[in-house]
Amino acid sequence: MHTPEKHYLEILSEMFPTINEASTEIINLQSILNLPKGTEHFMSDLHGEYDAFSHVLRNGSGAVRKKIDDVFGHTLEDKEKLSLAMLIYYPRERMELERSSRKDMNNWYKVTLYRLIEVCKTAASKYTRSKLRKALPREYAFVIEELITEKPEVLNKEAYYDAIVNTIVEISSAENFIVALAELIQRLVIDHLHIIGDIYDRGPSPHFIMDRLSAYHSFDIQWGNHDVIWIGAAVGNPACIANVLRISISYANMDFLEDGYGINLLPLATFAMETYAEDPCECFQIKGKKKTEYEDEERRLIMQMHKAIVVIQMKLEGQLIKRRPEFGLEDRAILDRIDYEKGTVTIEGKQYEMRDMCFPTIDPADPYALTPAESEVVNRLCISFRHCEKLQQHMHLLLKKGNLYKVYNGNLLYHGCMPLTAEGEFQEVNVYGTVYSGKKLYDVLESYVRKAFFATDEEEREKGADILWYLWCAPDSPLFGKQKMATFERYFLTDEEVKKEHKDHYYSYLENPELAVKILKEFGLDSPDAHIINGHMPVHRLQGEKPVKAGGKVIVIDGGFSQAYQGETGIAGYTLIYNSWGLTLTAHEPFVSRDAAVRDSIDIVSRQEAVESVSQRRLVGDTDTGDTIRTRIRELKELIEAYRLGEMSERSVKE
Repeated sequence: MHTPEKHYLEILSEMFPTINEASTEIINLQSILNLPKGTEHFMSDLHGEYDAFSHVLRNGSGAVRKKIDDVFGHTLEDKEKLSLAMLIYYPRERMELERSSRKDMNNWYKVTLYRLIEVCKTAASKYTRSKLRKALPREYAFVIEELITEKPEVLNKEAYYDAIVNTIVEISSAENFIVALAELIQRLVIDHLHIIGDIYDRGPSPHFIMDRLSAYHSFDIQWGNHDVIWIGAAVGNPACIANVLRISISYANMDFLEDGYGINLLPLATFAMETYAEDPCECFQIKGKKKTEYEDEERRLIMQMHKAIVVIQMKLEGQLIKRRPEFGLEDRAILDRIDYEKGTVTIEGKQYEMRDMCFPTIDPADPYALTPAESEVVNRLCISFRHCEKLQQHMHLLLKKGNLYKVYNGNLLYHGCMPLTAEGEFQEVNVYGTVYSGKKLYDVLESYVRKAFFATDEEEREKGADILWYLWCAPDSPLFGKQKMATFERYFLTDEEVKKEHKDHYYSYLENPELAVKILKEFGLDSPDAHIINGHMPVHRLQGEKPVKAGGKVIVIDGGFSQAYQGETGIAGYTLIYNSWGLTLTAHEPFVSRDAAVRDSIDIVSRQEAVESVSQRRLVGDTDTGDTIRTRIRELKELIEAYRLGEMSERSVKE
């Protein structure tokens, strides 16, 4: 036996010190291989819409309702099924409603407990006993396991279960137990969650989404451009900070900045009021549903803050562009292309009239220089972002659970695109002096994202911080995928043509199966069942656009979770479900509110469309986990052989 192999088997023998224990583990692992694969859920472009996100997690994109239908069929009316579903989604709130309308709750508790137990049994059926135990709430683990596990040794099962349920009610534990069962069902219907990017921006509560994910049992994230700009802000990159503030202020989402992350906006507000006191700031209106919620003075202050941070952003981005000429973004440094006397700007050789020429902080001779007052604002904001403990925790979670892409169970997951030439070849991109394309481009960019946080060399850390801004808005960024980010044009120009952000060539090839196969092979996937699962670009369902492209090889799941896009898409988000029977795409209608869901039993209406079905049910053995299990089985067999050949000694007691 080779020394490294023996060393590894010695380590393994500490876990399995005898032939019997190793053999038992092999039997256990072999049985797991033959269970149905767990259900994967894919969500994308959440954009701070926590309530809708939370509801979809609670209902499992319709999986909870399906479990209820499977269990009760026609034995319950639809109204009762919906009521039970809502109880599972919002157990505490629904029980409060029940208490207000019922005099005797005990009978309701018993009926409800029995119903939940049956749904829980069905939801748990594809899990091993050991995995189920890990999912059980600690305080009720033993009792729940007794209730949902068949016990052939018990002769009078009805009396046995009645005794347990009656005791739960008698000792006033029914409500807590109902909550535990409901939350367990929610957990069991989703085995693993994939977030295909863009948790942040536009919506009011991205921090709540991150809080929910931090406690979630199994998930991964593929970063979107709206996520990496927040990572850049957390490491103190001023251009990234200006961008996240601009977006939040433009949607009047200051509450989550101040209350959620403790970002002090007072220096910016004070500066804006003083600097733009006489400026109507007409180009800086509030976007989204909050635009009518404010009194005149409040709205005016938001517009002043909006303009102040836009001007600061233009300066900071100009400084970064000049510091990093290798980014090739000179055309996005625009302040020195303005004729401050004529009130015009020259972009791509064409002159345009400016909508707004009130720039009291810009020196035409040095337009990218911050004034002392602006510098003070930026410095204080940088300190606030770098030292916000909760923000840092959330960004570390993004780094721990996130990647630019992920290969998982035969699918390739990424948020944006694969940068391509007009001919459909992988675009070659210069990253700090070296040219990369395809998978290598993704890999090197991800390495720089992590360097922004963890590099010990200051220069490498700064390169990482700047690459985060590059990923946000550069034409060759796989997260952005457009010719330019026309922020300046949208604010200051009226010409619609110059505002257009033309897409990367990738999007013109989305219906091309050969190109999809080429990308999949670049990432090591050559199975005919492999798919690219993509976010970032909203699918305009109202215009007849389909989310399934390239003959089923590409599935775009950005359907408009963000309320800002729902008018264009016609729906309120997609969820892709990959279970043992294949792939199903669920299109969601807009979520009314949590209160309406609880009070009026209003669920998200969802339409499911089969993307790909299989004739033979997929098992754990067909997944990445199956590959890992088979490797462990092989190693355990080698350990048993070493015991039997006398190359290693069994231990009577674990050391």
